[in-house]
Amino acid sequence: MTSPADRLYAIVEQGLCIGCGLCQAVAGPDRVSVTKSSSGYLHPVVVGPLDHNTVDVIYDVCPGTRVDGLPEHLIAADTKIDNVWGPWRRIVRAWATDPEVRFEGSTGGVLTALGQYLLSSGRVEMVLHVKASTSEPTFGEPVLSFTEADVLAGAGSRYGPTAPLLSITEALDRSLTMAFVGKPCDIAALRNFARHDERVDQLVRYWLTPVCGGFGAPSVTDKFVRTLGIEPEALTDFRYRGRGCPGPTVATTAEGSKERHYLDYWGEDSTSWSLPWRCRICPDGIGDSADLAVSDTWPGGSPTRQASADDLGTNAVVARTVAGQVLLEAAAADGAVTIEYDITPDDMSIYQPHQMHKKYAVDARFKALGDAGRIVPRTDRLRLAELAAEMPVSINDYQRQGTARRLAEGKATETRPEIQAPE
Repeated sequence: MTSPADRLYAIVEQGLCIGCGLCQAVAGPDRVSVTKSSSGYLHPVVVGPLDHNTVDVIYDVCPGTRVDGLPEHLIAADTKIDNVWGPWRRIVRAWATDPEVRFEGSTGGVLTALGQYLLSSGRVEMVLHVKASTSEPTFGEPVLSFTEADVLAGAGSRYGPTAPLLSITEALDRSLTMAFVGKPCDIAALRNFARHDERVDQLVRYWLTPVCGGFGAPSVTDKFVRTLGIEPEALTDFRYRGRGCPGPTVATTAEGSKERHYLDYWGEDSTSWSLPWRCRICPDGIGDSADLAVSDTWPGGSPTRQASADDLGTNAVVARTVAGQVLLEAAAADGAVTIEYDITPDDMSIYQPHQMHKKYAVDARFKALGDAGRIVPRTDRLRLAELAAEMPVSINDYQRQGTARRLAEGKATETRPEIQAPE
């Protein structure tokens, strides 16, 4: 019989763990520890006795095994639903009105501005989000912010492993109202957890997310740092972007800083991105279950090296729920964000073509997982079958066969995690 530990490790070994930290919160740190493993990722390591009932709950909440769209009771009757971009009530181009927030944040600083506005307006008592890790500068770590300055200190995208839900139970224990800002997979995980802890829906009043293309493989990030003549262990800070549109990638040591263009880290287009397997088969990079999803607005999905230094950055904001729309419009009325003009799902596909293409491909990729006897993530309200039905059979077959080939080549297989020994 498969042991509880083997069942948990299967999520990791099949490349489905995103390192959100929720399994540790479910099991308790005395049984599961989400930590940097020998692979360089944040993965769960079984450190105490684990039972099947606990692993059953983990499978129900893990965003590697279950990802659902917006809960039905949050989809108002007059909400529009686009097969690719999901439920939406209003989509706009916007930016943080405060020039400092717009500069410090990623692209237009809207998520940072909204986090600050939620606190200053008294709509929530704290914001759970992420900032640069104090121990692993290329990683992120969860933080609770209680002031606008706290929120601003976490501005800028984090493209390294991050476990924002590692201490979600401790955050809920504070019995304070909060906003949660996390990747779409983190939002999905917390929505899942709400079925097991009623405090989530009572206390988490706003769910905000960036439209997410994935995060960088730690080994590739380390390799990039070494191209700067820096050993990763010498880093004291690492900034992927921000302080501009998109702003430079900056590595800092005790001796000073070195910076490169954002595209030097990611590459010129999405085909060159180095991503974990879970990100490559992600069924929801668009924040389908958030109140608000915020994205970049570069036509074609990527900035250019010739972009004007005068470009201060503009976000696209998708308001999916009544709460999200009310928040967006209140923040604009009170001067926290500036709305430029309304746009449509078609504009989102121009800004984020890689998200559109992936959404069409996921159903076929998941079928390939099933063909191989792998864990197939459960999904609901993500319209994956409907999107696949829009595609020619030949395209679906191409995606299914391509995924099968990658599985056979071992590109979706990871080693069983072990805690990385200190150097």
